[in-house]
Formats: sequence, structure tokens, C-alpha cells
Amino acid sequence: MAWLAFGIVLYFCYLRLSSTVPANSDGASNALQAWSMLHGNLLLRGWILSDVSFYTTELPQYMLIELARGLTPDVMHVAGAMTYAILVLLAARLAKGSARGLPGLARVAVATGIMVAPPQSSVYVLMLEPDHVGSAIPVLLILLLLDRVGRRWFVPVVVFLLLTWALVADQVILISAVGPLLIVAVARGYRSVVQLRRPVRRAWFELALAAAAAASVVVADRIDALIRSAGGFIVEPVNNQLAPFNDLPHSALEVLQGFLVLFGANFAGHRVGFLSGVGLLHLVGAVLAGWAVCAVIRRFGRWKIAIQVMAVSVLFGVLAYLLGSAAVSALTSREFAAILPLGAALAGRVLADRMRRARLMPAVAVVLAIYTSGLFIYMTRPAAPAQNQSLATWLAGHHLYYGLANYWLSNSVTVDSGGKVAIRAIGSTTYASRPHLWECEPSWYSPAAHVANFVALPSYGPGPWGRAPSAVAMVTTFGQPAQVYLLPDYTVLVWNYNLLTKLR
Repeated sequence: MAWLAFGIVLYFCYLRLSSTVPANSDGASNALQAWSMLHGNLLLRGWILSDVSFYTTELPQYMLIELARGLTPDVMHVAGAMTYAILVLLAARLAKGSARGLPGLARVAVATGIMVAPPQSSVYVLMLEPDHVGSAIPVLLILLLLDRVGRRWFVPVVVFLLLTWALVADQVILISAVGPLLIVAVARGYRSVVQLRRPVRRAWFELALAAAAAASVVVADRIDALIRSAGGFIVEPVNNQLAPFNDLPHSALEVLQGFLVLFGANFAGHRVGFLSGVGLLHLVGAVLAGWAVCAVIRRFGRWKIAIQVMAVSVLFGVLAYLLGSAAVSALTSREFAAILPLGAALAGRVLADRMRRARLMPAVAVVLAIYTSGLFIYMTRPAAPAQNQSLATWLAGHHLYYGLANYWLSNSVTVDSGGKVAIRAIGSTTYASRPHLWECEPSWYSPAAHVANFVALPSYGPGPWGRAPSAVAMVTTFGQPAQVYLLPDYTVLVWNYNLLTKLR
């Protein structure tokens, strides 16, 4: 009951905190996919998704929330708050292990303290939309299973099922779970059979875990193939290109900044004051997580398998982010977001006993109190409307119900209006415009099924992403508009014919 009550309190705190950051088109895309599934398109037939589907993880969650609340930007806030609250609880439970009384409480306090009060600058990454954060939940469930149940015959079977379930949704599981589990299982099996000269049957558990991890990759790939062959969704290929050597210094800085964002310690650039001081104090949590990983690696062989997998997963995540092509900004730190709950759980499990013996727990309590005060201050900030709520309201009020725009306006406005207004994403060159086939259904662009008579343009210009449309490109493609509306943040161009007939 105490865990349940704590989770409910966390959820409402995070729901309030999430609402202070505006929902955008990325989360809206997932909301539209869940809405389509909720209305009978369970395989998302015809959909072209991004490089991650979230099909078996967050999309069912979105469906349940939409069943209760409808198609609204609140879905993203509810889902984000729920997911992060579950992550905090799972990390705390994993940190506790089998300890009871004050030792168990100390472990929970350390793990929870690192995660419990993310600053507002970390909300977009941690509790607004899927973006890989929720993919850490099956990883923590696997680790809890290994930690609590141990060497039972059914554990590799359940691990295989959990990995397969997660891999269908998100390939980042290869980095956060499959790879680390394979490495640890093979290393433990090698030590048992080769170094200690024990019979192979003594290493059956490690060999079974390695086989389960490898088999999950094959089976998840087959499930994706079956979905495609049945006419279901198509996922864009994951960019697995390594970063050029000359980019590694920049990538290293992005890894550092991303690490600070995830642990709430990205205080750089903020005004000097209480909240920037709280951000600086969050370095304590980041240092504890790093210290715990080093402590496990230093005496790797003495730890239980779950602890070993956690440490390797953190290192794997950081290394993959450093060497990959995703390290371009602080916001892409979501690519290795699993290091936050894993690092927090590891710090509580490995360091709390040492800190208690050193009589440092009163200091931990003070730090936690300061973290929590910062959380309450962030929660008092006013809720932010969805990113394009004003445009959605204006379009509905002027009876403009189907149009075109760039990606960041399209799905966002569609969800912001509750589906009353539908905007479809396009890209353009100087001489032609075409559908932007990303997080969409191509049938949206059929002139036989839909009539689009307006284009919405943001005041900040077209931007580079996806060759977003410009006013010049729109006039070149569609001719002179019949009406032009100049809004504070947008320009709306209206024509008297179906613009879909001119898309190529």
C-alpha cells in the first residue's frame, strides 16, 4: 500500500510538471496512431512511422488513456507522467533488493532522490512523450526478475518474452538490454566453464539467458516482418551509421550535456538563483550514478548478475550515444535515457550501505529536501497550452478543416483540435511540393478522399527539417491564394480548390 500511495503521489506531481511544457507534433503523432488503433486499425495498416514504432509499449498505453479522455494533448501529459512515475518506483524497488528496515529505506532514498525531482528543463525529454524513456520499463522488469527470482528454469523464458515484446516497439532495447545481457551472460559462463573448470551444466542459466537474448532479436524481427506482410505499419530504417572521427569531440560534449539533462544537472545558461543552485546540486545524483558504475566494474565478479547487467547497460548506452550519429543536441539524450533509472538503481543498491555506515544519510536527506523544494516550485508554474493550440482554435473558428503545413504544425494541430481540424505534413522545393511521409498515413493525401484548401506557415520561417514549405514555394506550387490571413505566430494561405491535386 505504501508503494501504491507513493506512486499515486508521484503521478499527480509529474502530471502537473509535465503540463508546464507544451505538447508537440512528435507526441501527437503517437496519439494519432493510438487513435487509429482504437478505432479498429490495430495493425496500423497504411501507416509510415518513424524509426521506432512503440507499437507494443506506449501505443497501447495511449489507447487506454484516449479511451477515457478522447483525442487531446492531455494524453501526452498523462502518459508521460504515468511512465516516469513507474520508472521511479521500479528503480527504487530494484535498488532496495532484499534489504529490509533502515538499510532498505536508505537504498530506496538514494535511488528515488536521484530521479524524483527532475527540473523543468528535463521534462521534455523525460515525461512528455515516448522518445525511448518508457522503453526502460521492460529493462527494469527483466532486472527485477533476475534479482528477485534468480536461477529458476522459467526465468530465461520470461526474459525472452519481455525482450521480444520490447524489441518490437523499440530497437534501443538492443543497447539497453540485449547487448549487456549477452555480454554478462557469456562472461559469467566463460568464467564458470573455462576459468573455474566447472561442468557446462553448471552454467546452464547463463547459457540460457544468452540464448534468450539472441532469440528475442530474431523473433522480434520476424514479428515485424509478419506485421508488414499483413499490410501493417512500415518503420523507417534505424540510422546505424557511426559518427566520423572528426565529430567525436563534439559528440563527447553532447554526451556530457545529455548526461546532465537526464540527471537534472543541466544548470549551464540559467540565471544565478535558487533553481540554478538546485540544478547544480543535481550533480550529486549524477556523480553517485557514475561512482556506482565504477564500483561495480572495479570488482565485477563479486556482484549478482542483475547488478552486472545494470553497470554494463549504462556503459553501453553512453558508448553507443558517443559513437553513433544521434548526439546532435541535448534533447537527443532521450536516445540513452535508460541510464537514468539504471544509474539511480545502481547507486542505491551499491552505495547506500556505504553512505549509511559513513553517517552520510542526514546529508542525503537534506539534498533530497532541496530537490523536492525545487520540484514544488516548478509545479507552481502555469500550465502551457499545446504548442499550436492557438492555430487549431483559429482554424476551427474560421471553418478551415483540412489543410497542409510542415511536420511540426501538422499532427500537432490535428490533436490540439481534437481531430476537428486535420493538417497534413508536406515538404517542398522551389518548384514542387510533396507529401512528407513520416508519422503519417499516405491515404491522407488522396484528392479523391479529402479536400485541402489551406496552408499554414509558422512565422519563424520554413526551417531546414524535411524541406518544410515556404510562402514562395507555396505560391509557385499552388498559385496565388484567394485569401491570406496574418496571425501573430502564423500565416494562413487559403485557395478555392483542392490543393492535394497539385502534390507530387
